[in-house]
Amino acid sequence: MLKLLYLLPVIMCAIWYWYLKQHGWGIKQGWKGFGYILGFNFAIAISLWTIMLLTQR
Repeated sequence: MLKLLYLLPVIMCAIWYWYLKQHGWGIKQGWKGFGYILGFNFAIAISLWTIMLLTQR
């Protein structure tokens, strides 16, 4: 399961890109959304990494 977590940001960015195209917006207009998606997934990754480190002992 943990090995497949790299797909989460890819899928979320693809959905966001699709949403932008459906509303006639460009990538420059939705750039902040991509940043939020990547930041959110980075926070999840750091949290899971910390949990793994804490529970190994």
